[in-house]
Amino acid sequence: MTSLPFTRRDFLARSGMGLAALGLADLQAAKPHYAPKAKRVIHFFLNGGPSHVDTFDPKPALARYAGKPVPSHRITERKTGAAFPSPFKFERRGQSGIEVSELFAKTAAHIDDIAVIRSMQAQVPNHEPSLMLMNCGDSIQPRPSLGAWLTYGLGSENSNLPGFIAMCPGGMPIKGAENWQAAFLPGAFQGTYVDSKHEAVDRLIENIRSPHADTSVQLRQLELLRRINAAHKAERSDPRLEARIQSFELAFRMQLEAADAFDISQEPEHIRKMYGKGVHARQTLIARRLLERGVRMVQLWHGAGQPWDNHDNIETNHRKLSADIDQPIAALLSDLKQRGMLEDTLVLWGGEFGRTPTVEMSGSKSKLGRDHNHYGFSVWMAGGGIKGGTVHGSTDEFGFAAQENPTSIHDLHATILHLLGINHEELTYRYAGRDFRLTDVYGEVIHSVLA
Repeated sequence: MTSLPFTRRDFLARSGMGLAALGLADLQAAKPHYAPKAKRVIHFFLNGGPSHVDTFDPKPALARYAGKPVPSHRITERKTGAAFPSPFKFERRGQSGIEVSELFAKTAAHIDDIAVIRSMQAQVPNHEPSLMLMNCGDSIQPRPSLGAWLTYGLGSENSNLPGFIAMCPGGMPIKGAENWQAAFLPGAFQGTYVDSKHEAVDRLIENIRSPHADTSVQLRQLELLRRINAAHKAERSDPRLEARIQSFELAFRMQLEAADAFDISQEPEHIRKMYGKGVHARQTLIARRLLERGVRMVQLWHGAGQPWDNHDNIETNHRKLSADIDQPIAALLSDLKQRGMLEDTLVLWGGEFGRTPTVEMSGSKSKLGRDHNHYGFSVWMAGGGIKGGTVHGSTDEFGFAAQENPTSIHDLHATILHLLGINHEELTYRYAGRDFRLTDVYGEVIHSVLA
C-alpha cells in the first residue's frame, strides 16, 4: 500500500474542529492504485436469498418440465421435488432486451444501466456462512467486511459521519454486527449500525444529543477521556481500546451532521413521493443523503431475520417483498442519475445465495416454495464504471447451477475494489504473521461488466 502524505491525526488537525490530539492511532489511508470509476457503494442486501429464477434469470424450461424431475438436480439442504415454474411473468426490457420479472418492473426501467451476473456461486447452502462469505470474503474465519476494507483503503470523505453505515429495520440480521465487522482491522473501520425502522433522529441514532451538556462541555469531557485512555493504553496493548476511542470521537463529531443527513423532511415533496412510502423508501432516501455527504459505503438490509427465505408460498411472499423495494431502488437510480452521481456510485443488489428451481417438499406435499441454492444465482450492479445492459454468465437450462462463466464471491469483490481504483491483490493488512486481503488468495476481475 502507498500511504498518503498525512496521517489520520493530521487530518483531524486540519479539520478545524479542535480534535487533532484525540486520536491515539495514526490510521493511514491508501491512494487508489489507479483512477477509480466509483467513489462510493450502496448495497441492497436481500436477506435470506431471493429466487433468481423468479427475478433476473428466466427459465422457460421449468414450464415444460412442470411436475417432472429436473435432470440437473443437485443435492439440496431439504427435500425438493419436481420442476416449479416461476409464477411471475418475465418481459424483455430496455434497448438491451434483458428479461426481468414483473417483481422488479420499476427497477427494470433502468436495465440498460444494469449488468446482471447470472452465474454467481457460494460455497454452502446455509445462511450464516454464506452471509459471511458475501460480506467478508470468508465463510468460516472472522474477516473484515467489504465496507471495512473500503474505508481502510480509501477512508471517508466526511470525518463527521461514519465511513460505512449498515441500516437494517427491526433489528440486526443473523450473525449481527459480524456482517459489517472490522475484525483485525482497526475498529474505526467497522460499520455503524442504524435501526431504520425509527423515524425520529434521536431514535435512529441513540444518544445523538446530550440532554445535559453543550458542545464545549462535551469537548472537555472528551479531552479528559482521551487522557485517561492514553494512560491506560500506555500500560497495555489492546486494539479494543483504540476502537472505543474512535467511537467516542465519532459520536461527538456526528452530532454536527448526522441529524441533518437523516432528516428526509428537508427533501422536496416530489422526491419523497418518487421514493414512495414505508421504511425501505425512507432508508433508501437517507442512503442517498449519506452518500452525497461523503459516506463511503451504505448497506441497506431488507429486514432482520431472513425475509427472502421463502421455503413456502413463494408467489405471495416474493411479491410482497419486492413491492417493498422495487420503487425505492428505481427511484434511487433515477435520483442518482439526475444528480450526476450514478456515474461514480456503484449500486449492488443481491442476497447470500439463490433458490432451487424445484419445489420444496414437506413429506409428500408441496410447500409451493424453494430451498436454498448456492450452486448458481444472480446479483446485479449499476453505476460507477459498470457496462449497463449486459449479462455475465448463465446457469443451466433449469437454473440449478452456474454453467457459463461461473463467478465466485471473490471475483465479485475483486471487481468492486477494481471499480473503486483498488487492486484487490495489493490492498492488504498484516495480521498474525501474514498479509491478509478481502479476496484471500483468489478472485479475478469480471471485465465483461466493465464500461
